[in-house]
Amino acid sequence: MQTLKLVFSNWKYSLLAIAIFVSMLIGLLILSEYLFLEPFVAGHVPKGTELGFSLIVVLSGLSALVLPMNVYRINILKNSTKKIGGSVFGSFVGAVAGACSCGPIGFAIISTFGSVGATSIAFLTNYEIPIRLAAIGLLAITYFTTVKSLKVECKLQSPN
Repeated sequence: MQTLKLVFSNWKYSLLAIAIFVSMLIGLLILSEYLFLEPFVAGHVPKGTELGFSLIVVLSGLSALVLPMNVYRINILKNSTKKIGGSVFGSFVGAVAGACSCGPIGFAIISTFGSVGATSIAFLTNYEIPIRLAAIGLLAITYFTTVKSLKVECKLQSPN
């Protein structure tokens, strides 16, 4: 908890977290066809897809939590790039892996890449939930390793 207070006591990191959450949430909802912008803005969660919707919200929230913490960590440890690489890479992969459903973009990919694109879209559509769960797991691991490293690097005292 001290680590979260340390990072998010600065308004810049709180603002970054809000921006990441909102942009990822809206982007993933549009890609997954839960949010529609034409002919007017409308949202719809079809029956049976509540889990996918929930995973998008959790994925956006974890990304908004982990990425500002890693930016904070980078600002503290500007000299040692080797220590920084793993957490930032994990955050990036976890965030990108959550954007696996392609929705309307799938047709453009299929027409561009032919049968390889069709196979990729079929794979991503069939394994959308497991890929998102894996992304959430990766972001959770990244969160705990980032908190641990910030405790060590910032020498935070754990409450007795």
